[in-house]
Amino acid sequence: MIPKVVIVGRPNVGKSTLFNRLVGRRMALVDDQPGVTRDRREGHGKLGNLNFTLVDTAGLEEAAPQSLAGRMLAQTKAAIADADAILFVIDARAGLLPADRGFADLVRKSGKRAILIANKSEGKAGEAGALEAYALGLGEPVAISAEHGEGLADLYDALQSVCDGLQSSEEADDREPDGETRPARPIRVAVVGRPNAGKSTLVNRLLGEERLLTGPEAGITRDTISVPLTWQGHHFLFHDTAGMRRKSRIEEKVEKLAVSDALEAIRFADVVIVLMDAAHPFEEQDLRIADLVEREGRGLVIGMNKWDLKGDARGSAGKLRGEVDHWLPQMKGVPIVALSGQTGEGIDRLMRAVLDAHAVWNKRVPTAGLNRWFEETIAAHPPPAVSGRRLKLNYITQTKARPPSFVIFCTRADAVPEAYLRYLTNALRESFDLPGTPIRITLREKKNPYAGRKRRG
Repeated sequence: MIPKVVIVGRPNVGKSTLFNRLVGRRMALVDDQPGVTRDRREGHGKLGNLNFTLVDTAGLEEAAPQSLAGRMLAQTKAAIADADAILFVIDARAGLLPADRGFADLVRKSGKRAILIANKSEGKAGEAGALEAYALGLGEPVAISAEHGEGLADLYDALQSVCDGLQSSEEADDREPDGETRPARPIRVAVVGRPNAGKSTLVNRLLGEERLLTGPEAGITRDTISVPLTWQGHHFLFHDTAGMRRKSRIEEKVEKLAVSDALEAIRFADVVIVLMDAAHPFEEQDLRIADLVEREGRGLVIGMNKWDLKGDARGSAGKLRGEVDHWLPQMKGVPIVALSGQTGEGIDRLMRAVLDAHAVWNKRVPTAGLNRWFEETIAAHPPPAVSGRRLKLNYITQTKARPPSFVIFCTRADAVPEAYLRYLTNALRESFDLPGTPIRITLREKKNPYAGRKRRG
């Protein structure tokens, strides 16, 4: 079993920088501003031949339990309780602060194996702070610079005993026992929407635990947090993202980084749930986000959250289908689910909709049926003449799925009107049951076999 190693410490001691260094890429947001990290973020840590699950946490701060800082502290304590080992990080340049001593007591009381990290230890000031760290009673400090990659050999030695017996290479980890098959890759689902739409509350409801930080304050989530989920035998990897406001309203650097993280989650998702507030649905930013999902070619599900708060919910439910098709004609038939992340209403319907959207997104149309459809559709509504010359569409083929993509071979590809392409797209969607998924049609001119030949005579 791969050990779980949790990074804890005061705000701004370099926990997220160390996390990014050990996972080998920028997964956690990093900024000089304290308190950027709020949720627990997990990644696959690797140092030499050591492999472990690494968890980044919010900075430790004493606060009232119901405050945002207090709820962040509760998340960090939960991470410590679930850990096999703890990397307790201090800022060597700042030296020991009273908060370091208090939280060192918290680490000791946990009973977990702890490694004391004196980060930012480069230079004389850093060396002095590393020596001070002995006073915490957590053993010999490991002096490193997470930003510059210094001291990692000493960190490797400290981690080696924690990872004892799990030092095989990634290739060995990837091998399955004889006769066993590797489980299917989980469906990647990004949950996106405007701030305070209830994204983290929904993911917590799906998980059945308070895994993600929630509260009445808008914009709590900053990092995109990935959590695995199994539902009725199906495996998913859910990505909770920061709320996405209009670009003109984003001023802070941290929010820009958070939105960039959310955009990356959309690009790498299989299915995206665009979560809207049922009290204020289909606002301009909701439609912009849904349109972005379509342009990125991802499967889409619309979640109408906080449905339990609507007084006229029954009358409104019947109108949703027509509203969605009106506002998102480019994704006609997209699944829409009325739900409540707070009460759990509609959660099973949402998960079925995700599975259905994933299946449609992966769909391949039989070649024989596609050819018959093409001939009949062209015959029923031939392409228009342009500049007095009739356009000729020769044949169609599906080049790939994820999303369903087709190539039409024709003459004068640049002259085919957009309206006619929309006609073909809608006909494809209706004839082959492709509701709500992006459909890509590319026009390609058929090569003229006589081009370049010299005429005889």
